[in-house]
Amino acid sequence: MYLVLAILIFGVLIAIHEFGHFMAARACGVRVNEFAIGMGPAIWTRQGKETLYALRALPIGGYCAMEGEDAESDDPRAFGNQSRGKRFVILAAGAAMNFLLGFLIVLLLYAPSSGFHAPVITSFFEGCPYEGTFQAGDRFYRIGGERIYFASNVSTYLARGGDDMDVVVVRDGQKLTLRDVHLTPVDYEINGQTVRMYGFNFDRIDSGPGAVLRYSWYQAMDFVRMVRLGLWDLVTGGVGLRDMAGVVGIVDMMNETGKSAETVSAGVKSVLFLGAFIAVNLAVMNLLPIPALDGGRIVFLVLTWLIESVTGRKLDPKYENFVNAAALLLLMGLMVLVMFNDIVRIIRG
Repeated sequence: MYLVLAILIFGVLIAIHEFGHFMAARACGVRVNEFAIGMGPAIWTRQGKETLYALRALPIGGYCAMEGEDAESDDPRAFGNQSRGKRFVILAAGAAMNFLLGFLIVLLLYAPSSGFHAPVITSFFEGCPYEGTFQAGDRFYRIGGERIYFASNVSTYLARGGDDMDVVVVRDGQKLTLRDVHLTPVDYEINGQTVRMYGFNFDRIDSGPGAVLRYSWYQAMDFVRMVRLGLWDLVTGGVGLRDMAGVVGIVDMMNETGKSAETVSAGVKSVLFLGAFIAVNLAVMNLLPIPALDGGRIVFLVLTWLIESVTGRKLDPKYENFVNAAALLLLMGLMVLVMFNDIVRIIRG
């Protein structure tokens, strides 16, 4: 059941991204020749008034093929003949829809919640060595430069920040920066077990429409940060290529997440929550300034505007098409490699 749910969610994430491009294109008056979910051979097609709708065999992508998107066209409704503002909106719409979907899934999951744990200190564990440094009522605002949204963020970024970090708290309505703070977890006995904690008790905020909206937004922004930090770890060597997951790995991860839950209800919620994270992940990744991705095409949009403004001549789109085609081949090769690693990882168990 969770495997089917994971595949459906992944399909929806791809569909909603391309649907964003499609709706923006239609709203901007651009002709769409084909709207496809998946890649490879078509397994279902339907010809609309001017758009061919297709479901293709390989669930590793999709596309919204617009007139004049990759080649010059005399059609006044071609993508390349639209204003830069319209083209920017169309290119950014896919990522925007993915982010919106992730936010709405979190909102749905948080709606029945009875409350949220705010990063506000209410009291300290007995013997907490940091009671003098912090005070009851302090709200953690930033730790090591990272914004703190939830109580759970506190321990995460205290551990990630390392030694002697700056901690910003809100005290008596004013932001206070504590310089070069050194915090390490302390052993506490809880229910007969030794647990390493910092020794803070946090406030619990009652749920309500305002709190649900606010903390759903916080969670979506926390997802964005998780993607950013993951990319940074990849660039700096903190994680390697073998740690990346593709379509197969993501679906398997969602399946295992659901199966590890104690109840079916909890499993479905866990899979949906992971799906929300992946939706935001796709939004961020697609806006990276990499050729062939939406972000790369937006960069080309800006660059061509600058070049044409300076030279007074229109830049031949074949150069952008060549770079995008080469980058697409590299990205497809990377996807195949990551998928191979996913399969090997699953087989090895």
